[in-house]
Formats: sequence, structure tokens, C-alpha cells
Amino acid sequence: MGNWLGRSQTEKQLAKTVRRMREIREKLAVAEEQLAALREDAEDLEMRSMVSESPFDSQESRQASAHAASMHRHRDDLRRELSELESRQDELLDRMNRQ
Repeated sequence: MGNWLGRSQTEKQLAKTVRRMREIREKLAVAEEQLAALREDAEDLEMRSMVSESPFDSQESRQASAHAASMHRHRDDLRRELSELESRQDELLDRMNRQ
């Protein structure tokens, strides 16, 4: 009976991990799209600031680059979390195979 309880607990943990992986993948897809758009905006604003040499355009370019960098870090955090969850999933599957 103890083995069944252990397997049941492992199955619950696995289901929770799979749900969280799905959520992270969805967030990661959004972050990838947003990052691409922010990078494009930052590049456009950087080009504009070089051409115009205006302090306002330069500031706007720096802000856009900062937003893109922030989204890049967020995207990397999501990738890291997904990798950790994938490892956790593997551990849980191995545990189930041993039970």
C-alpha cells in the first residue's frame, strides 16, 4: 500500500510540474515575441538618434534598449525555469519507474 501512496504522490507532483511547464512555455512564447518587437524598436530608435543627434532621440533610444534588455533577462529567466522543470519532470518519471 505504501508503494501505491508514493506513486500517487509522485503522479500528483508530475501533473503539477507538467502544468507549470505548459504555463512557462506560453509565457516564453509571449516573451520571445515581445523581445523581438522591443529589439526592433530599439534598433530603429538607435538609428534615428544617430542621424538626428538630438538629446531627446538619444534618451529615447537608451530607454528602448533598456526595455529590450529587461525583456531579454525575463526571457532568460523563463528559459532557466523551464529547464529546471524539465529536469524535475525527468526525476519524477525516473521515480515512477522505480516504484
